[in-house]
Amino acid sequence: MKTTDTPPADATVTGNRPPAVAKSPHVRPAKQRREGSVLNVFSHGMLVLWAFMVVMPLLWAVMTSFKTDANIFGSPWKLPDSLHFENWARAWSEAHMSEYFLNTVVVVGFSLAGTLVLGSMAAYVLARFTFPGNRFLYFLFIGGMSFPIMLALVPLFFVMQNMSLLNTIPGLVLVYIAYSLPFTVFFLTSFFRTLPTSVAEAAFVDGASHTRTFFQVMLPMAKPGLISVGIFNFLGQWNQYMLPTVLNTDPDRRVLAQGLVELAVSQGYKGDWSGLFAGLVMAMLPVLAAYIIFQRQVVAGLTAGALK
Repeated sequence: MKTTDTPPADATVTGNRPPAVAKSPHVRPAKQRREGSVLNVFSHGMLVLWAFMVVMPLLWAVMTSFKTDANIFGSPWKLPDSLHFENWARAWSEAHMSEYFLNTVVVVGFSLAGTLVLGSMAAYVLARFTFPGNRFLYFLFIGGMSFPIMLALVPLFFVMQNMSLLNTIPGLVLVYIAYSLPFTVFFLTSFFRTLPTSVAEAAFVDGASHTRTFFQVMLPMAKPGLISVGIFNFLGQWNQYMLPTVLNTDPDRRVLAQGLVELAVSQGYKGDWSGLFAGLVMAMLPVLAAYIIFQRQVVAGLTAGALK
């Protein structure tokens, strides 16, 4: 029989101790918020610094392209007193930038289209079909990414010479395609693996062939990846200098990178620095325009594999 003066079991345990102080749930989150704010300030500061280091030279080059030579050396950091568009006209006509620009557009246009078509077809097969040698071909493409182009220049020169493709636009297009395929196949193979297989199976059930399924079903679904890898290939092919220098020595078929070097040498001796900066901006604008237009698609293509 219990007596009233006998403390309950819980009281004997806790009665001689002060009550536990409940930990505030806001202590740790507040500390985390302080640490997160410091990290955000640091990361944003680094991004602002990086943006300043990248954007300022570009803006300075554009600003300088509208100055006279006297203003370039007299006041290099001041805005131009007036816009001298004759610098651009002189670089476009007298420095033959129009010919170099046209050759580059033709070469990069055909090579980019061929790279995307062939690379997407190879990546789709490697990602969707299992057959003997699948992994070997995949790692063969990856090995092509690590092969220095310097080692291939001499044999490539003689191969192109024996095939009568040296100093020709088609020969340069084929070399650009071969040079860009390893990265394209590597990138798109990982992208095609993230696409749902149920859509392709539904197309097969409806009677679609493999070719129709690829071009009308799977390829439109891979549009973000195609745009992303297309931008990277466009940047690499547009700025390519080593391959055309070795394989394209005909002055009438020079691409823009070769033309810029020729322009830098000739305008440097002439003292026409304003025309040189105008030609530099001409070569730079298409790359900037492509990235500004497709920047969202590039980010979407890079993150699509992680979000699916």
